[in-house]
Amino acid sequence: MFTGLSAFPLTPVHDDQVDLPSYGGLIDRLVEAGVDSIGVLGSTGSYVYLDRDERSAVIEATVERAAGVPVIAGIGALRTSRVRSLAEDAQVAGADAVLLAPVSYQPLTEDDVTGLYEEVTAELSVPLVVYDNPGTTHFTFSLDLYAHIGSLPHVAAIKIPPSRGTVNEVRERVQSIRSVIPEHVRLGISGDGYAATGLLAGCDAWFSSIGGTLPQAMAALARPALAGDQEAALAESERLRPLWELIGEAGSVRVVAAIAELLELVEEPCLPRPLRGLTGAGRERVRAVVEGLGLRD
Repeated sequence: MFTGLSAFPLTPVHDDQVDLPSYGGLIDRLVEAGVDSIGVLGSTGSYVYLDRDERSAVIEATVERAAGVPVIAGIGALRTSRVRSLAEDAQVAGADAVLLAPVSYQPLTEDDVTGLYEEVTAELSVPLVVYDNPGTTHFTFSLDLYAHIGSLPHVAAIKIPPSRGTVNEVRERVQSIRSVIPEHVRLGISGDGYAATGLLAGCDAWFSSIGGTLPQAMAALARPALAGDQEAALAESERLRPLWELIGEAGSVRVVAAIAELLELVEEPCLPRPLRGLTGAGRERVRAVVEGLGLRD
């Protein structure tokens, strides 16, 4: 489940309630597109804005509709005791794996993060994906920390940040991480605009936020990249540059929400307050990119 295209859907919230009917439709699209796994309650899934019961309901709804596609559930929270409770909930709900970022309000030290993963993995019965997301958590994993956490029980994959540069330059970064982690631990690239180079550079998976809403379009990029077809993969990524630029400027969750609303996949507005979606010129730009690139799946 830690190879190929892992699609991370939006969790639509309308009138301060998780919109499970619309959410179920998003999961159906992922199944129909043949994604390799479904990552629920990631950053695009707004997990930090949901309470424990809402998270369990989202995981249960995903497992029910996933038709056998592996489900990876986010369990991040500020306190370790809550992460442990959410991990248990995810396992009871039928998740095949869990995803954990070191979420914080106070800055975390390496000792803090080490302790978090040691305590959580000690109680797991399913695989865990380490989520290195410095843009959100403001914590950066060192190679030594990758090595230690990668050796913990149940750690099966690491979701690494986007790496800028040529395929060869990114390959050096990927190889430097692989050199310190156990052979069985997979690497997945995040940052949709960097997926092509990441996969061509040797990452096993693409953890995609936009793929949770536009799975067919992102599969068209993932397939040649996973097959090692550098020319086709880079050409498709370049074609999608207007989309990557949108995400870079407005953030993935707002762009994904706007696309889902424009395609009438969810009710408007679909983000949990205080988050507000794109309006005016920003929304019209999303519409123009979607139509110009033929991204209606």
